[in-house]
Amino acid sequence: MDKVNNNIIIQELKEELNINENRIKAVLDLLSNGATIPFIARYRKEATGALDENQIKAINDKYTYYENLLNRKEEVIRLINEKGLLTKELEDNIMNCNKLSEVEDLYRPYKEHKKTKATEAIKMGLEPLAKQIMAFPTTGSLEQMASHFNMESGPALEGASFIIAEWFSDNAFFRKGIKNILINRASICSTKKKKSEDPNGTYEIYYDFKESIKYAKSFHVLAINRGENENILSVSLDYDKDEILNYMKQHIIKNNSSFVVPFVIDAINDSLKRLIMPSIEREIRRDLTDIADEKAIDIFKVNLEHLLMQRPLKGYRVLGYDPAFRTGCKLACLDEQGNVLHIDVIYPTAPHLDIENSKKKVLDLINKYHLNLIAIGNGTASRESEEFIVNVLKETTGVFYTIVSEAGASVYSASKEAQREFPDLEVQERSAISIGRRVQDPMSELVKIDPKSIGIGEYQHDVNQKLLSDNLDFTVSKVVNEVGVNINTSSQFVLNYVSGLTKSIIEKIIVYKHDHVIKSRDEIKKIMHSPKAYEQSIGFLRVIDGSNILDKTGIHPESYDIANNLLDYLKLNIDNINEENFKNLLKSINTMELADKLKTDEYTIKDIVSELLNPGLDPRDTIDPPILRSDILKITDLKKGMKLKGTVRNVASFGAFIDIGLHDDGLLHISKMSKTFVKDPTEVVRVGEILDVYIDDIDLKKNRVSLSLLEIN
Repeated sequence: MDKVNNNIIIQELKEELNINENRIKAVLDLLSNGATIPFIARYRKEATGALDENQIKAINDKYTYYENLLNRKEEVIRLINEKGLLTKELEDNIMNCNKLSEVEDLYRPYKEHKKTKATEAIKMGLEPLAKQIMAFPTTGSLEQMASHFNMESGPALEGASFIIAEWFSDNAFFRKGIKNILINRASICSTKKKKSEDPNGTYEIYYDFKESIKYAKSFHVLAINRGENENILSVSLDYDKDEILNYMKQHIIKNNSSFVVPFVIDAINDSLKRLIMPSIEREIRRDLTDIADEKAIDIFKVNLEHLLMQRPLKGYRVLGYDPAFRTGCKLACLDEQGNVLHIDVIYPTAPHLDIENSKKKVLDLINKYHLNLIAIGNGTASRESEEFIVNVLKETTGVFYTIVSEAGASVYSASKEAQREFPDLEVQERSAISIGRRVQDPMSELVKIDPKSIGIGEYQHDVNQKLLSDNLDFTVSKVVNEVGVNINTSSQFVLNYVSGLTKSIIEKIIVYKHDHVIKSRDEIKKIMHSPKAYEQSIGFLRVIDGSNILDKTGIHPESYDIANNLLDYLKLNIDNINEENFKNLLKSINTMELADKLKTDEYTIKDIVSELLNPGLDPRDTIDPPILRSDILKITDLKKGMKLKGTVRNVASFGAFIDIGLHDDGLLHISKMSKTFVKDPTEVVRVGEILDVYIDDIDLKKNRVSLSLLEIN
């Protein structure tokens, strides 16, 4: 199907996304010709009007959805037409559907039904009786009507009732009306199952729970679904059955004086109980879950993006510390580039409690390898390890520690990729390296791990897994390409996410780098042997210390002539790129006028100027660095109203979890984020952000701390 010329779908996209028609066509055209989303967002702004990655992805995703929807509409129209039952009105109704479920509802009466009570009754020749009944006659009797059929009146009428009930069930108008009633007036309810076990009270608030479907919170829906799957909760929809019955009667009963009315009402009740309501209830539950999935995935995406965009701690020599009890705490000494200098193990925790020897070894390693930062994993024995390290640091100066989320570190460390990277090390030793590298360059280390294992978001194992994976892969790719990749220091893991690169090209680059230091983007072009891959990827690959200064910027080689012409026009020498006069002159230009003079577009000029002002800038360097600590905080040290600095570890739909230096994160509930209503916590806080928070409540028994962004009086 021709994407660009499919005006039906383009009009749908225009209305739904509120994006100019020509921009949509431009995006679809570029995608059809093999352009990637990061490339389009960064280097084709003049065509798209500077649509961002999320907007371009939305166009692509929605187009695919509507394309599939249109294909199904056309198929259903064809199938009904083949039966000789297609009318102009029915065709128009099908073509006006916005959802696949609406198309299927209209197609339902024309489908070849599987064996049902109704199909069996039709085989027995009882359909004419059903039609006679639905004519609502005023003279005669049901028995008299049934007597014309070659069987006893009881079975005949029962069969006719089954046929009528199925007619009602197949009616798209009835189904749509009932569904609207439920959406607007029904509630979703949950109760604890008898004899079910919930030892930790995980689902306690859902033991007797009721919430309007119209206003159902996504995290409630996902929690209820999980409780149901774990056989702890019973879930149902609560609604006024009489209202539904009256709705059906209003639209079905043509003549209240007909003797068949009680019979038809019985058929309505049978249809509702046996066919319509179970189906619609499942559909509504599925819709609620789909909406909740999308919400949870959106939060996960935002969290992941902020996590990957955490500021690298450059210039630190790090001791990666993987805490443990019985097997000992694994240590990895890393230089400023994350290269492994030394691997060791200490036993300061139970059952060994070899504290003195462990202290001596850590101090020796600090001195020998000039380490100035200790990154402690937050898993098992983290609290005990933190206490130990605090005591160690009292005997030295200029060394700090930070707590690092080790979520997914064990998954990576046991993977084939980790085995290839460190074939001679144990799993825990690889984990210590990963923990240490996470503070040096979070993005480069975290891309090695399945995003679902990183420990952010909520209900990630309950939502649509394919949709989750697709969105998370997109997010990782978006961040990697936004940051840019140093071609000479990049790992295969990072290169996997670079726009336009294939596995075979990545392998060529890795092999080439083993024996060469790449000096230019032209050199990369020769390695690739693929003009398309080069076009799509090269703007995101940086040569930091190469022969051409432009090679370390985000300026695409296709725009080098424009960049050089710009510099010539302004009489600037690129060798002076870091001088103040150079920057001041660039800041003073009129980009629109210059674009006209250089016969290009303003977007390209703006991007070139931005890159020349900050060549090789890592956008993550503008983010707050992680909090470095030298002493420990205990929950008993806290007082209500106390102001502390904390790091956002995770954001959920109901609030955020903040690391304030305790063993367990404090909860910043959504209601404590602002004096005004907050719909989405991700609009207020982000993963990795450093916040000033206030102690709102302390529960010593449960070891829980509640936080607030609002000052406590």
